[in-house]
Parts: sequence; structure tokens; C-alpha cells
Amino acid sequence: MDFPKDLKYTKEHEWIKVEGNTATIGITDYAQDSLGDVVYVELPQEGQAVTKHEAFGVVESVKAVSDLYSPVSGSVSEVNDAIIDSPEAINEDPYGDAWMIKVDVSNKAELSDLLSAEDYQKFIEEEK
Repeated sequence: MDFPKDLKYTKEHEWIKVEGNTATIGITDYAQDSLGDVVYVELPQEGQAVTKHEAFGVVESVKAVSDLYSPVSGSVSEVNDAIIDSPEAINEDPYGDAWMIKVDVSNKAELSDLLSAEDYQKFIEEEK
């Protein structure tokens, strides 16, 4: 299980990387592993507003359908169309090529309650 230290995490198993005002968001290695083979992903349109803790999309695997929750509020600036056509990339590279959306963050204060890699790892161990 991989927990990159340069990312922040949510208890809903999304990761976020903030560069300037732009946040790149995806699901964690733990999430993709728990889901199994991902077969479908539904993402918002560019320009669509997302709200912290609210669903912005859906990921479907052979085992389950799960909502994707935004770790921050803002406006979607980019969508990774490649994973819509090839959702299996989420299983192969959840922290790299399989990012889901980029968001222009509207309130950076919302970043303060995200988990560090170490805290997220502890959270998963407690959840098992």
C-alpha cells in the first residue's frame, strides 16, 4: 500500500495535491485496492462547482459503486478524460496518470482538516 507524503488525504479515501490555487484530486491506492477492478467512472464537467464533503462523481468496480467526495470547494478546471475511456488506469496508477479532476480552490482554509500520509495510514489501520 502506497501513501505518498506530498499528498493530503480524506477519510473517504480521496487524495489531494495542491499547487498554488489548483488542487488535483483522485482516489487512494487503498480505495482502488478495496474496490477491485474499476470498470466505470463518472466525473463532473469543467466549470462545474464542487463542494467540500459532497459527491462530485462515481466510481464503479466489479464489487461496488462508490461516490467520490471532494476534499475542497471550488470550480472544476480540468477533467481527466483518459480515465473515462480507460477506468482500469485507476487500479494501475491511482496517484499518477489516474488523477480525476483539478479544482480551482475557493477556500484554502478547508485544507486544514485533511490528513497527512501518516495520519491516513493510521486511519486505515484502525478502520480494518
